[in-house]
Amino acid sequence: MVLSTTGSVLVSFLWSLTVVLGQGDWGVTYSTQSICVLKGSTVELSCTYKYPSGYNVTSTFWFTKEISTENYVNLSDDPDYRGHVTYHSDEENRHTLMITDLRETDSAEYKFRFITDQPGGKRIGQPGVTLSVTGLQVEVTGGKMKTLTCNTSCPLTGNPTYIWYKNGQQIDESSSHQYKDLVKSYYRASYSCSVKGHEHLHSPTVCVLGQTCNRVTYTQRRICVLKGSSVDISCTYAGYNPVISSLWFRSDKMTPRDVTKDPEYTGRVLNTLPSTLRITDLREKDSAEYRFTFKTSNFEWGHSFPGTTLTVTDVQVKMTPATVTEGQNVTLTCITSCPLTDNPTYIWYKTVTSPKTSGQSYSITNITSEDSGEYYCEVRNGRGYKISSALMVTLAGKQTSVLTASVGITVVVLFLILCPSGFILFRMRGCKSPPDTTDLTDDGQTDSSPVNDNVSDMVMTSTAAQTADTDNQDVLHYASVHYSSSKEQDVPLYSSIQKQEEEVQYVAVKLNCASDAT
Repeated sequence: MVLSTTGSVLVSFLWSLTVVLGQGDWGVTYSTQSICVLKGSTVELSCTYKYPSGYNVTSTFWFTKEISTENYVNLSDDPDYRGHVTYHSDEENRHTLMITDLRETDSAEYKFRFITDQPGGKRIGQPGVTLSVTGLQVEVTGGKMKTLTCNTSCPLTGNPTYIWYKNGQQIDESSSHQYKDLVKSYYRASYSCSVKGHEHLHSPTVCVLGQTCNRVTYTQRRICVLKGSSVDISCTYAGYNPVISSLWFRSDKMTPRDVTKDPEYTGRVLNTLPSTLRITDLREKDSAEYRFTFKTSNFEWGHSFPGTTLTVTDVQVKMTPATVTEGQNVTLTCITSCPLTDNPTYIWYKTVTSPKTSGQSYSITNITSEDSGEYYCEVRNGRGYKISSALMVTLAGKQTSVLTASVGITVVVLFLILCPSGFILFRMRGCKSPPDTTDLTDDGQTDSSPVNDNVSDMVMTSTAAQTADTDNQDVLHYASVHYSSSKEQDVPLYSSIQKQEEEVQYVAVKLNCASDAT
């Protein structure tokens, strides 16, 4: 889940420090050696590499873990980074790892590895990039004049600007991580801090006089749940004066609006207790930061930043590699956009009703055509369950064969359909009387040659013999078309050739043509 807004991405190549590793023609160049960023923000780590000519790179990836010798865990496949890490490269040989929604557990040394097609052609950039992830914490010291310090576990990269809040309202913006304020013994105030560009990543609120101020504490800071399930978002709160009203609202709205009265949540939201918000039939657009606020009898407001960030995720199946051939090993992985809350379980199906195995990933060794088909994964946790859409697994080359066969069958079918139609049309045209080929003389009289006379006599004879049978038979009967030619008819034009045509019968198809008498 990406929590950062514009300007929240801390790009490591802004540092001028460059580390070049390797010898000769081999090397990995990182854009920075170390970086310190805020919890909940986004960071980019990048590098370039070089290798001898004649080699071809077959694999590149970032990693933090080494299971055994030469067995490194690609961060893109690491369950601990599922849903909040992406890796991409560009034409300028820059290889960038982006980590979103950073957690303190993401603090580690990140290394880049590339593999070529030659023996021994493997390299790792040593040392890697040291990433430190820190939260903000306000410390209060002093007497009446209080000194407030916005502390971090490491010096933040990029000379940040600090923002201070008093009772939820911004009071100061400075490059200093300290702020001084005169606090009277009877004045009960709460303070928090943030960094410019990451205003949504507040420190927890502290009260300068202990617990005697209005404050809210959230039960969970982040919740990731399945689309279609339900969720409870809860908190505890205390006010110095009696609380007279309270509400839950989304921080991305321009003005705080009671979620229970929002039309987008009609019929899906309920306050089981003033401090607990329940949302059912969750949708991905419900993803947001939810905050609780209350008003006391003397019209003071009590709240704390940040609130609880809810992420609603769908489920997808990813296949690695994306294209496979027979005999390869294939891994199917059930993907969500964020690490699910409440220890989810996974079940795999080849059809919707036949479970095959459990686990977030499903491996197929030495895949064959029998393994082709639709695969699903089902995810369950204490809040509900979700079945992914189907992923069709096919072998490269098999689809081509099927397509070729389909095209071949289609051509044959079209041939069988069109050829008889063409033949029938040809015969229909052939059965019509030949055009009159007599020539007109200059005085308008016809001049007929012996050849034309013979042909005309032949046509007349044939036509007269068939007139009685063909007067009412101009209809094509596709069920039985039959064509016959006279065996004894001599054509004077070809008097030197005796042509005899055998009777040809075309499967039970009969053609009857009517001739026009001259």
